[in-house]
Amino acid sequence: MNLHQFRFVQETVRRNLNLTEVAKALHTSQPGVSKAILELEDELGIEIFGRHGKRLKRITEPGQHVLKSIEIILREVSNLKRIGDQYSTQDSGTLSIATTHTQARYVLPVPVAQLRKTYPKVNVSLHQGAPDQVARMVMDETAEIGIATESLVDYPDLVTLPCYEWEHVLVLPKDHPLAGVEDLQLQDLAAEPIITYHPSFTGRTRIDKAFAAAHLTPRIALEAIDSDVIKTYVRLGLGVGIVAEMAVRDASDTDLVVRPAGKLFGINTARVAFKKSAYLRNFVYEFAHLLNPDLTVQRIAEAMGN
Repeated sequence: MNLHQFRFVQETVRRNLNLTEVAKALHTSQPGVSKAILELEDELGIEIFGRHGKRLKRITEPGQHVLKSIEIILREVSNLKRIGDQYSTQDSGTLSIATTHTQARYVLPVPVAQLRKTYPKVNVSLHQGAPDQVARMVMDETAEIGIATESLVDYPDLVTLPCYEWEHVLVLPKDHPLAGVEDLQLQDLAAEPIITYHPSFTGRTRIDKAFAAAHLTPRIALEAIDSDVIKTYVRLGLGVGIVAEMAVRDASDTDLVVRPAGKLFGINTARVAFKKSAYLRNFVYEFAHLLNPDLTVQRIAEAMGN
C-alpha cells in the first residue's frame, strides 16, 4: 500500500464517489484511480466501497474504518512536511488563511501587514468563501487557519477559539426619515426595505432570529456578501442597511448615518479555527496572536491538545 492509494480513497469520498471528478482533482486518469483503489482493497482483503457494476455506490462498514485510518495517516504526513518546513526555513513559507469577505476586507489588513513586517519572507494566501466553506478549507488543509463568525463551532474536526466580539450597525442616508430617530426599534425596521447580508454570511442568522422572536417579517430588499455593496445601495435610497460594525470605520462613510444595533440583534463572536492535531508553524501562532493578544502559543497549544 502507498500514499497515492490513500489519497485516491480520501478524495473519492470528498468527491461523492465520482471517480471522474477524483481524476480531475488529482490530475490523473479515472482507470488509474479505480485500479489503485482495487489494489488497496485486494491487499487489505476487504471492500472499501460497495459497487453496482463498475460504479461506486457507498462506503462499506470496514471502509469507514479504513477511511478514518487514512485520514490520520495523511494528516500526520502533512504534519511531517510542516515540521520539515519549520526547521529548514523557519522564517519563510506561505500562510494560507480561509475567511469571509468581511474579515478579509475590514479585519485582516492590519494583522497581515504586521505579520509581513515580522516575517518578510512569508507569503500570505487568502481564500475567501462562506463560513461553511472556510471550515471545509481548514479541514481539507487548503488553509492552516480559518476566521469567520458562523459555522466554525459546528465541526468536530476543528479546534475553534473566540477571536473578538462585534455588533451589527444600521446605516442610512442622512435624508432618510429614520435618520433622526436615535432609539430605533425592530418595528421601525420591519416597516422599511432592508439591505443586508446573504443568509450564510456575517451574522445574518442573528438578524433573522431577532425579527422572528419579535414576530415580525422584515422586508429584505437586497442581499449581498459584500458590505461595500450594501452601503452603495443604501446610498441610492433602496433601504436601510444592516452591516457589521467594522465595515463603517472608513472616512468615506461620513455621508451615512450609523446607529449601533447590538441591542436589537445581539453580540457576535468571530472565531479562529485550526484543524485538530495539525502542526502549526511559528508564523501561524504569531498571526493568531496579532488577531488577538489573548491567543497565545500556550492557549492555542492547549486547545489543540499539544
